[in-house]
Amino acid sequence: MSATRRVSIFGATGSIGQNTIDLIRRDPHAYEVVALTGGRNVGRLAADAAELGAEIAVTCHDEELPALRAALAGSGVEAASGDAAMIEAASRPADWVMSAIVGAAGLAPGLKALETGATLALANKESMVCAGPLMLAAAKRHGGTILPVDSEHSAVFQALLGEDISAVERVIITASGGAFRDWPLEKLATATPEEAATHPNWDMGQRITIDSASMFNKALELIETKEFFRIAPDRIETVVHPESLIHALVGFTDGALMAHVGPPDMRHAIGFALHHPHRKPLPVQRLDLAAIGQLTFRPADETRWPALRLAREVMVAGGLSGAIFNAAKERALDAFIARRIGFLQMTDVVAETLDRLSAEVGLNDAVIDLDTVMQADHLARKAADEIIGHQGADLWTS
Repeated sequence: MSATRRVSIFGATGSIGQNTIDLIRRDPHAYEVVALTGGRNVGRLAADAAELGAEIAVTCHDEELPALRAALAGSGVEAASGDAAMIEAASRPADWVMSAIVGAAGLAPGLKALETGATLALANKESMVCAGPLMLAAAKRHGGTILPVDSEHSAVFQALLGEDISAVERVIITASGGAFRDWPLEKLATATPEEAATHPNWDMGQRITIDSASMFNKALELIETKEFFRIAPDRIETVVHPESLIHALVGFTDGALMAHVGPPDMRHAIGFALHHPHRKPLPVQRLDLAAIGQLTFRPADETRWPALRLAREVMVAGGLSGAIFNAAKERALDAFIARRIGFLQMTDVVAETLDRLSAEVGLNDAVIDLDTVMQADHLARKAADEIIGHQGADLWTS
């Protein structure tokens, strides 16, 4: 390892990006920052880029470029905007790249970073859900490395260090249960976006917190587990663990279970990826097991969280079904946040979109490349929007 590592952070203004910057800020001489990217929070993006001495800061919104340029005036940091600028930034040589852009938008920059041979710290689970084989093939072809940053997949990765994957009998992904884990089922139909966006354990953005309440986030993680670790779907389980201290468990053929235990702090998984293959001190809580007293577990009820059932269907179907699932989920989430559909209708939208597009000739047999993935994404968003339009009376203003 060189004295300094060249790093880029895609999705720098979100919670994962900010936690990554927190770790870099604690040891600034160890890193040379290449690129930071973000969305509309150009004030935060510019401030971080100037402080860290980044080569370039990119907003994905062209209309925000004048504000970004103004905020960076005199800093020496280049400002840019749009998809092409994102790809150009990802093509700049870096040793380590954080992929924390939310949604399918993170796929193309992540692939471009892998093509440079970089280590990709993958917090964008949608990349593996939509195009797992494509991501793994790109890493292999260009000498890149993918390190999972979702706390669950980082936990599985760490539990597998030094182990033979053929000895794995099961992988158990834990779930907090989100905002509604203790709600009566009959109350879920009237849940509001504000109620869904309040997480009992984690401090995350609005979209991922709502995905936690619906378990769509966990559904994506089940699919990602299958794609990243090449584990058969029937060997992947999920269990509700309200304390969020055990992030995942790996079961082996001799009956042993290896658990990764740690505080609900994303700097744990980020720091592991940032320092890999070494372990270094991290500013996270040290658990007092006696004070915690007990760890509890509940079944992950697919009646309460039907997104988990859909995930299993996607894992079995394979092909482009992951891209369809993710795109429909994103549009359904948009509609719920806009109060065009109810909380429970999000799963209905995704299920109907999968049903519609599964009839497309050759869709699940298509070669998985960036073009076919983005075409499936486009078709799924179009279908989901049509379904939402049919459901679409405003549920909250009457």
